[in-house]
Amino acid sequence: MRISTKGDYAARALQELSMHYDRGPLQIDAIAERQEIPVRYLEQLLLILKRAGYLESKRGVKGGYSLAKPPHQITLGEIIRLMEGTQAPIFCVDPSSREKCPAEKRCGFQGVLVEVRDAVAHILDSVTFEEICRRARLKIAPRSTSYHI
Repeated sequence: MRISTKGDYAARALQELSMHYDRGPLQIDAIAERQEIPVRYLEQLLLILKRAGYLESKRGVKGGYSLAKPPHQITLGEIIRLMEGTQAPIFCVDPSSREKCPAEKRCGFQGVLVEVRDAVAHILDSVTFEEICRRARLKIAPRSTSYHI
């Protein structure tokens, strides 16, 4: 599975909004600057996320975007599927695919690729944006320079 720029930027925008959950809306410029995402592209992604029910927006000077639900109720898998579509590594293990593989009856790879698809989905669906924020905070927390013996 490969995540495109679209999925990457959407996840990073949601991480930023999750980090500021319950502190009021964030303006697009602030999200774009902090996450290094082009503003024009971010506008399009935030609209998709809003239409899907993940974001709310508020107009005006103190306006911007905020999460429509708490970070612990949004999984990375939901966002990746919204932005990327299927997580299947190949068409023959995509449940929505209408194509039939001509080698299906003799293929030894299909079962393995179903396991890969399911494993990726399980991991992405078990990680919430609350967990992503926790991991991000661990990375940016100041490290202690004192040593204890």
